[in-house]
Amino acid sequence: MTEDDLRQMIGRVKRGSLSRRGFVKRLAAVGFTAPMATQLLAIAGVSSPASAQSVPTYAPSRRGGGGALKILYWQAATLLNPHFGSGTTNNDASRVFYEPLAGWATDGTPYPILAAEVPSIENGGLAEDGRSVTWKLRRDAKWHDGEQFSADDVVFNWEYAKNPAVAAVTSGSYRDVNVVKVDDFTVRVEFQNPTPFWADAFVASAGQLIPKHLFKDYAGSNARDAPTNLRPVGTSAYKFVSFAPGDNLRAELNPNYYLDNRPYFDTLEVKGGGDAVSAARAVLQTGDFDYAWNMQVEDAILKRLEEAGKGKVNIVDGGSIEFVQLNTTDPNQEVDGERSSLKTQHPAFRFPEVREAMALLIDRGALEQHIYGRGGPATANFLNNPPRFVSPNMRWEFSIQKANEILDRAGWARGRDGIRAKDGVRLKFLYQTSVNAPRQRTQAIYKQAAQRAGIELELKSVNASVFFSSDVANPDTYVKLYADMQMYTTTMPQADPERFMNQYASWECSTKANNWQGRNIVRFRSDEYDALFRQAQGELDPVKRAALFIRMNDLVVSSNHIIPLVKRPTVSASLNTLRHVLSAWDGTTWLLRDWYRQT
Repeated sequence: MTEDDLRQMIGRVKRGSLSRRGFVKRLAAVGFTAPMATQLLAIAGVSSPASAQSVPTYAPSRRGGGGALKILYWQAATLLNPHFGSGTTNNDASRVFYEPLAGWATDGTPYPILAAEVPSIENGGLAEDGRSVTWKLRRDAKWHDGEQFSADDVVFNWEYAKNPAVAAVTSGSYRDVNVVKVDDFTVRVEFQNPTPFWADAFVASAGQLIPKHLFKDYAGSNARDAPTNLRPVGTSAYKFVSFAPGDNLRAELNPNYYLDNRPYFDTLEVKGGGDAVSAARAVLQTGDFDYAWNMQVEDAILKRLEEAGKGKVNIVDGGSIEFVQLNTTDPNQEVDGERSSLKTQHPAFRFPEVREAMALLIDRGALEQHIYGRGGPATANFLNNPPRFVSPNMRWEFSIQKANEILDRAGWARGRDGIRAKDGVRLKFLYQTSVNAPRQRTQAIYKQAAQRAGIELELKSVNASVFFSSDVANPDTYVKLYADMQMYTTTMPQADPERFMNQYASWECSTKANNWQGRNIVRFRSDEYDALFRQAQGELDPVKRAALFIRMNDLVVSSNHIIPLVKRPTVSASLNTLRHVLSAWDGTTWLLRDWYRQT
């Protein structure tokens, strides 16, 4: 399909000679997903009717009466400020109380929450030149303490997130935009250049809004001292009761929630800790919990547990990826009081041949076949969804022989202990990840193959609540990367790759200066990548923009500083009676207000 073909089809939809459904089907035939097709229509000013949203009908006819909802996260949350939520669990826990202007529905389209409607060209929300988006706010939303939610809160969140002294993990969504209060219930987000992806600031996880009146005195270097970082006051359907970091979160029904008949449940418990297998059993086998998050469990185990008949495994396709990072910096050298400093280079991984060998020594096919199954197809790409953005150029290969040949040619000789070395640098690496059975099995598979190539891997497993903690004083958090290499899943928070791929932009490097809140944890730096990313931010042509992201994927993958392993659809477990609303493009709790039990 050419660019002209695409423009003609969009024109037909505008004129009414081609239905939206027909448009989506035709684009699906050439590799576009439904989310991408609907986004193309939105960019072109063809608004999406409410019926097109993939949010199921909410059935309960009254508020409350549903008893307790019990959710199990085997990685526990450690704080409840979404602007500091460096991990999925912290973001999801914050989302229990805080809402954004819009979230991402299952089909990848924006869904209004605190916004009165989704902006479009037709309703005047989107500027035709791509330089601004105007959000109209709900007038009936109030904070849990009774204060009115307004445009002042939205503007404050912009100022808060972009302030370097705050060191917010959400800063990338806010620092390059300008936000203007139009009136008490209208704000305008202005972009420096034409911006195709306007639904970033104030949307989904990065868009969760905190109250100005409770945070205004903690909007600088003292931001981490705010009492409400642990005692949230939001606008959601559930009000805060108690929180034990690393353990348990409790909430109760908000009797003044702005939507009728919501929420269904009277109380909510989010229990943290344990492991993924125990969490799966607690839902699928014993029925002690209603829902368990992130079933990173061997698929054979999940299938056996499903046979009990109490629950089911939910698999929702998205863009998450389990991958390995090879540190670009030296974790064992300290510069100006900082390990893994940008002023250093990794003594071994600075050599391309070492990284290439490392990429050849992990059998991704075995990971899919013997560990992940439905929950982890092997992949060579970092960017795996929507399909229009998937590179056809990358291939993965498992070959111990080829790895040995590459290292031999480069002069990495085996010592008496079998470990290769060159110029005093030994190929012995600390390889860390979180405590999780599939990850420990992956580590063992990798270690065995590496040993046959003269590389020694020292395995380190960190408790998940520590590894994904937002504690800036903790040396074992994944955002610090004080190891030679590490492995985890990174999530794609929306059906557009811009925010997902900014984690390799040089200005996002995680450093001591930004409290390790930058999203570029491997600290990959490339002038070409930066230029491509900036170009994609302003490219309104969807076909050209897709090509830019494909090139970005190819750059970072071919560097072998990251090694994609398996695609990670959102895999969870729930009781058969639970009716939830899940989206792989947003957090688990993105529309918790619509969860209910069917009796």
